[in-house]
Amino acid sequence: MTSLKSDFLRAITERGYMHQCTDLEGLDKRLSQQSSAAYIGFDCTAPSLHVGSLMQIMLLRWWQKTGHKPIVLMGGGTTRIGDPSGKDEARKMLTDADIGRNMDGIKSVFGKYLAFGDGKTDALMVNNADWLDKLNYIDFLRDYGHHFTINRMLTFDSVKLRLEREQPLTFLEFNYMLLQGYDFVELFRRNTCVLQMGGSDQWGNIINGVELGRRADQAELYGLTSPLLTTSSGAKMGKTAQGAIWLNADMMGAWEFWQYWRNTEDADVGRFLKLFTELPLDEIARLEALQGSEINEAKKILANEVTRLAHGEAAAAEAAETARRTFEEGAAADTLPTIEIPATELEAGIPAFALFVRAGLAASNGEAKRLVKGGGGKVNDATLDTETRPVTAADLKAGVIKLTAGKKRHILVKPV
Repeated sequence: MTSLKSDFLRAITERGYMHQCTDLEGLDKRLSQQSSAAYIGFDCTAPSLHVGSLMQIMLLRWWQKTGHKPIVLMGGGTTRIGDPSGKDEARKMLTDADIGRNMDGIKSVFGKYLAFGDGKTDALMVNNADWLDKLNYIDFLRDYGHHFTINRMLTFDSVKLRLEREQPLTFLEFNYMLLQGYDFVELFRRNTCVLQMGGSDQWGNIINGVELGRRADQAELYGLTSPLLTTSSGAKMGKTAQGAIWLNADMMGAWEFWQYWRNTEDADVGRFLKLFTELPLDEIARLEALQGSEINEAKKILANEVTRLAHGEAAAAEAAETARRTFEEGAAADTLPTIEIPATELEAGIPAFALFVRAGLAASNGEAKRLVKGGGGKVNDATLDTETRPVTAADLKAGVIKLTAGKKRHILVKPV
């Protein structure tokens, strides 16, 4: 969009991050004239974020790269209630200890994408429990409750979805949007933060904050959302049949992470290169124009670049080399994921289908049996002819047994 003057808005629009903005012209004018602060909130519902949050992290990264100050808001307070946005039912209530542990795990990922410090554009991390835990409920209702109308709140998708499906929406959850709106006002007062960003499911909550800032402080605040991301086949980003694609290395290693991106659908390669890497747009255009088997080279570059940001240069290079050895040389690379099995069990023999389940290559015995019957199960790169074929110590090669499900999922079995 050539009419945009600010580097940030021009970059995110060209790369596909832009969905909605409360006042695009006003925000563009401000950003083209001065450095500003923006925030995105992350509730602490798990010990790691997964790739479904990666677009938001990349938004903050682009915000900083274009000369502005990013604020990471940890939802130590709001996680105690739970965001109803996009949910059919209430979130599981977490203890304060659970929230604290989750927050500790989540914090570590941001240092890989943002530069923190005391400088004008250095990133800042804050916890909304610092102010929400101190709120007096009666004072809060008196000072801010009259700025919210039930009529307006009922029009937000997060509320309408639950009501239309006749799922209960508790008063506790209904308060979430008030608290998120108050977060924006508090960050404006503390840090002159003028922009809240988030996924499109957060639009109603963001609007509340913009309007509350205007009514309570006569503040000129802005909201911006990115599109909710799915793959071309309609799958939700961050989830697979095997579970979540976590960003923390202690919950998912670089190899599995690299493989997730290497297995991107052909139709998604160009879009994901724009969103999750910093490659120049002309280079991305060249890569997404590749046809046939050549598109696999673009997928490898995508996997390398995303893994480099999340796990570092060395881990990305090791994952790429493991893939090359595994797929191009047929080797059982020693950096593949490994499970340990008691040597006595291997001596006795384990039915192949049962071992595939234990290795996490199938979710159930039935799924494992179907995998083998369909020709998708291999031991040491040899296709199994029967799902009950015992895997024994005789199958060990260089001290391990390589299990393969389909074409791209591999596990090493090591006796202990």
